[in-house]
Amino acid sequence: MIGKVYPSEKKSYIDEKTGKQVWQLTDGASNNVHLYFTDNSFTLGDEEIYFLSDRGSERGLYNFFKMDLATGLMTQMTDEPQGVGYTGFSTKTPDSELLVYITGNKIKKVNTRTGEIRVVYEETEGMTLWSPFISPDKKLVGFCRNEDVSITYGNNYAGFKETMYAIKRGFVTIAHLDGSKVYNAFEDTHWLGHFQFSPHDSNLAMFCHEGPWNQVHQRIWLLDISTGQVTPCFRQEEDDCVGHEFWTRDGLIFFDNRRKGHDGTITSKRTQATIVTEESGQTPYIGLADEKGKVLNTIPMPHYCNHYHANNDNSLLVGDEVDDIVLITLKDGQTELKTLCTHHTSWGSQMSHCHPTFSWKADRILFASDRSGTIQLYVTEVNG
Repeated sequence: MIGKVYPSEKKSYIDEKTGKQVWQLTDGASNNVHLYFTDNSFTLGDEEIYFLSDRGSERGLYNFFKMDLATGLMTQMTDEPQGVGYTGFSTKTPDSELLVYITGNKIKKVNTRTGEIRVVYEETEGMTLWSPFISPDKKLVGFCRNEDVSITYGNNYAGFKETMYAIKRGFVTIAHLDGSKVYNAFEDTHWLGHFQFSPHDSNLAMFCHEGPWNQVHQRIWLLDISTGQVTPCFRQEEDDCVGHEFWTRDGLIFFDNRRKGHDGTITSKRTQATIVTEESGQTPYIGLADEKGKVLNTIPMPHYCNHYHANNDNSLLVGDEVDDIVLITLKDGQTELKTLCTHHTSWGSQMSHCHPTFSWKADRILFASDRSGTIQLYVTEVNG
């Protein structure tokens, strides 16, 4: 029920490996996941987070909630009978005024200040909807529409490769949030995903060709919204295996290049993304590109985390290794890794991926784990 307040479930513990204090924000039989790492669950000011939970519903039926981080109190923001899509199906503005999410064949917008909920797009052509993202001027939402190929995408990346090969038609679609206009900004012959507006330019966005990284020829693309012109970002060569791109806070594009043979996944068997194969003679690296797709610099990254997120000046990364949340200092083209705390997630599904992200002040890390059996949210301080 919209407006229902749930009591705090916060509790702290001392991490067994590092002695770090970690706050478990949610608990119990419900599953709780934060927004995808290309977004930020924190509201500017870092006093609250927005997240998805199946509390109060049947298992697996998610809705939006907000949490006051000081008190731990949680307030339900949506009550969709079909639920709200989780990883990559919901987004918000940095100030949390607007929430946008996919439910069934509709994309809806919530104004958290007025409580108004309205449909901004309804799918009528049988395409699947994915990765909505709001423009920085709050006027547009962009999203990907791919043909429905009826392949089950399940735990441990089941159907991932098959979906990539099956989809031959995809669109980047733009909807005006005032309901005045909807149009296709770009059409392609690939599975499209990871749509993200630039944090500073409402006419510039990026998207990806989705699939196993070692089978996608060109992962990252930049899109001029007004003209529909696309430009490859970091032109890949044969042995480049690229993914997990996101806009940094200063408007650069971060990407992870795991090099020859890596498909970008990690499964419950804890393989692939965490293995550096010496026989390849190649060292993985991360890179930063400008808004025209030109690579500005690269840094060797032999640590092989599964996701990265950057602080405000790109001097510090947070990453999720197999069982640990780590901080990686970037300085003079070198990296220094420090274990922050354990996470012990199973990696069985996208929802159980840690997806660690910095708060807006970059002094706290939010992550998810199913170490307790259900997926819960955790936060810890960067320092101290």
